[in-house]
Amino acid sequence: MPEGPEVRRAADRVHAQLAGRRLEHVWFAFPALAPRADSLVGRRVSAVDSWGKALLTRFDDGRVLYSHNQLYGVWKLHDAEREPDTGRSLRVRLVAEGRAASLYSASDVSLWQQDRLGDHPFLARLGPDLLTHGVTVGEAMARLREPRFQRRRLGGLLLDQSLFAGIGNYLRSEILFFAGLHHRARPTDLDETDLAHLARTILEVTRQAYEHAGVTNRPEWAAADRAGGASRRRWRFAVFEREGLACHRCGTPIERTMVASRRLYACPRCQAAS
Repeated sequence: MPEGPEVRRAADRVHAQLAGRRLEHVWFAFPALAPRADSLVGRRVSAVDSWGKALLTRFDDGRVLYSHNQLYGVWKLHDAEREPDTGRSLRVRLVAEGRAASLYSASDVSLWQQDRLGDHPFLARLGPDLLTHGVTVGEAMARLREPRFQRRRLGGLLLDQSLFAGIGNYLRSEILFFAGLHHRARPTDLDETDLAHLARTILEVTRQAYEHAGVTNRPEWAAADRAGGASRRRWRFAVFEREGLACHRCGTPIERTMVASRRLYACPRCQAAS
């Protein structure tokens, strides 16, 4: 499933397609939404952004279209007069000034007032989005210190969307590696310097994944892998999916384990348990 950076990049593409334009046609496959489609015609798309793995299309009358792609949903961008070539089931179509964005295969779509988004049963459980909500290092440290989080092991905590929205499995492994932390470490075990380093790493690794289409590896390490003929799957990450390969930093073979029922990859030397 795509993680926060991938959803935000999808939101950026839909934003570029529709933002600032008035809707000429709106279509919903869902019976609960279909009667409301015409009320959006003539409205301007003000922005498209993301919160965790949800995409939010905002209109100039204060309404927001919530959509979650789950495993199979995908937005396709196209000219209004040209249908995408796909066998997927159309769920939503928005057409604005000749440009169209069509959502296929998703099942979780709803329309909300901006001031009621906090009541959404999924969004209400989420922490701040690391890419949308302008989280600072200080704010990230403060969340990690909260009583409900500070005594939990990082291997499970980082996947908890109530801490920060958008961190998934590959980001968890990469964050822990670059922070130099074992998955059993807890925020309460870290001194001020190490906690600040963790908070900064969470933000930087997530931002890099967003800006570089999912690549979290250091440029020089990725370049060395590419020079050796490695596939993108191999050079994209520092540790994730690199079981048995040498750690870029120390040469120790990367290990794989299961933590919180998900695969976790780590260097046993660089991330030794204290």
